[in-house]
Amino acid sequence: MSGTPAPARTRNAAATRQAILDAAISRFSREGYDGASLREIASDARVDAALVSRCFGSKEELFVEVLNCGPDASELFQGELATFGERVADRLMDDPDTQDGLDQLLIMLRSASSPAAAGPLRRSMRSWFLAPFAAYLGGPEAEVRARLAGDLIMGVAISRAITPDHDLDEAGRASLRKRLAGVIQTAVEP
Repeated sequence: MSGTPAPARTRNAAATRQAILDAAISRFSREGYDGASLREIASDARVDAALVSRCFGSKEELFVEVLNCGPDASELFQGELATFGERVADRLMDDPDTQDGLDQLLIMLRSASSPAAAGPLRRSMRSWFLAPFAAYLGGPEAEVRARLAGDLIMGVAISRAITPDHDLDEAGRASLRKRLAGVIQTAVEP
């Protein structure tokens, strides 16, 4: 036995934090706010529940952080308003990387009935999507137009999660894309 101490275990705070967030995203998307517990999230992340509390505070604060990890919608709000409907229809129909968005939708849907989650959900949706969208749109009734287009986008995203090809052949998908672009464009126009 040598007198040399064993090397200290390396800790990577960023990796641990990300593991907790990944576990929380998974739990909240499967079980909603009320169904997920900090203890289960900690177990999934292979950390102590006290560490989750130290890193994020309360379950509500972790939930808010998870909501803030959603896909960046800001790229939708770049470019000419006149082509907005086409850009969004293309993304909704063709974007191969939909898992992050689907996880966020599931978290919102499965947590929507929770009184504890209602406030954070509302604030998050407003800050990361509706307010920037309304600012991009500008003009009269920008918030109403942003809400209408956002609701249409969310509905199509849910539909695509259920049937990725929309149960249509190539010609049908092309027609759907064209009509969807028109409907979304109409929703955002002043």
